[in-house]
Amino acid sequence: MRGRPTKDPHTRPAINTLERLHMELGGQILANRQQHDSLAEQMRHVEAVIKMLDPSYNLGRIAVKRRKPNPWFKRGTLYRRALDVLRTATEPMTTTELAKAVLAAHGVQDATSDDVQGIALGIQHSLKNHDGKAVERVGEASPARWRLAAN
Repeated sequence: MRGRPTKDPHTRPAINTLERLHMELGGQILANRQQHDSLAEQMRHVEAVIKMLDPSYNLGRIAVKRRKPNPWFKRGTLYRRALDVLRTATEPMTTTELAKAVLAAHGVQDATSDDVQGIALGIQHSLKNHDGKAVERVGEASPARWRLAAN
């Protein structure tokens, strides 16, 4: 999808919408094996419409959308919790350290390492989106360390 505009700019919004629908249907196929045949048929129909609008479109580049809701934090609250931890931190922290601190501050004690990594990944995406605004990356080392931006 990215990097290659279609020849007809009037079909671009339709292709974007159909691409999102294709991603969501792919995610539903993974989550609902018993509905596999019906969802796969719906995906084939969406692919056919995309191909009708743009025959040269590469359907293989559409990623499957996977969404598993976070059991501890509502949507949009994880970044704010990470900022709260960074406000009290004495030195820059990695996203894994932030995830552990956020979970501890929220009182979560039964988190598995996969849960911590999932929280860390969510924090990492949020921090990258706000890099240079409220937070900043310290150095070029990997894993990245983050701190509040100097105002």
